[in-house]
Amino acid sequence: MVSVFIQRSFRVAKDAALLSYPTLKFRKRVCSITASTAPVVETAKSSFRDKNPKDINVLVVGSTGYIGKFVVKELAHRGFNVIAIAREKSGIRGKNSKEDTLEQLKGANVCFSDVTHLGSLENSLESFGYSIDVVVSCLASRSGGVKDSWKIDYEATKNSLVVGRNHGASHFVLLSAICVQKPLLEFQRAKLKFEAELIKEAEEDAGFTYSIVRPTAFFKSLGGQVELVKDGKPYVMFGDGKLCACKPISEQDLASFMADCVLGRDKINQILPIGGPGKALTPLEQGEMLFRLVGREPKFLKVPIQIMDLAIGVLDFLVKIFPSMEDAAEYGKIGRYYAAESMLVLDPETGEYSAEETPSYGKDTLEEFFKRMLREGMAGQELGEQTIF
Repeated sequence: MVSVFIQRSFRVAKDAALLSYPTLKFRKRVCSITASTAPVVETAKSSFRDKNPKDINVLVVGSTGYIGKFVVKELAHRGFNVIAIAREKSGIRGKNSKEDTLEQLKGANVCFSDVTHLGSLENSLESFGYSIDVVVSCLASRSGGVKDSWKIDYEATKNSLVVGRNHGASHFVLLSAICVQKPLLEFQRAKLKFEAELIKEAEEDAGFTYSIVRPTAFFKSLGGQVELVKDGKPYVMFGDGKLCACKPISEQDLASFMADCVLGRDKINQILPIGGPGKALTPLEQGEMLFRLVGREPKFLKVPIQIMDLAIGVLDFLVKIFPSMEDAAEYGKIGRYYAAESMLVLDPETGEYSAEETPSYGKDTLEEFFKRMLREGMAGQELGEQTIF
């Protein structure tokens, strides 16, 4: 049961990312992984923000991820011309076929490519023949492992910036994470490195802008114990259940905020922490809410946080002998981080987290999500590849 809680904690980290236009076909090219030699297109003097949405081309990477598919849907609903980059085998463990992806991203122009290969991504977009106005990145490592974090959260995200700029993009919307405020994990360091390079790009080119979105916890990351509580099991939490808190946001509300960043002038060159509506909730309060909804007396299993420290110490020792265990050691640190650190705005001067300083957005509440999961089950909310224990 402790593992279930750790799975839930890890999901916070990684969750700690979405037109009525017909899908276009393209001729796929295969090429080696080389840096693009295409010249950077100079940003036009007239801003894309003055155009009608149907004339604005928005490139979305990470389009089949948990948040990405909602972002594609929202952008298409608002009338943007969406070009969604997707793998030929997408979804959890590549279970979705090209046909599944085309159906999932209906309303967008789907371009099958590999964001981890700069040359392949460049060629795929070249064959599409579109210029790009805005890039929206919902990329995130599925595992949180050391190498995968740098491959996705930094390298692949940077590839999308390079290719977008090569095709004329003058704005970049990045889905990051609020936890990068206190970077103790590899995926946080990878995200911060890209954030810094994105900001530098805007500083060096007045015609280029960005919006960095740092959301709090996702509903999905907090749903790992719904079925357990429903079945009469205790709710697992570390310490007294008050070590951390968050203002969770739904995937649809976050997608709406991401879409706001495409044209919102008040979001230009801003780092934007964002949470859902309502007060910040501790694990204890989340558990009490679940028991109230199922009509049972609260029953908690309180796990000492020191257990995590012991496990991390053992894994850190073993990785010195067996380097291949570096991901296992990193997963332990991820679980420990999200068992103790709040997903709220951090005051760098005091080192304290503040619910009051964490902006709220949207209308969906965690209680409504729990009610729906109790009624309909967790289908579509699986932890998937982020199940690490």
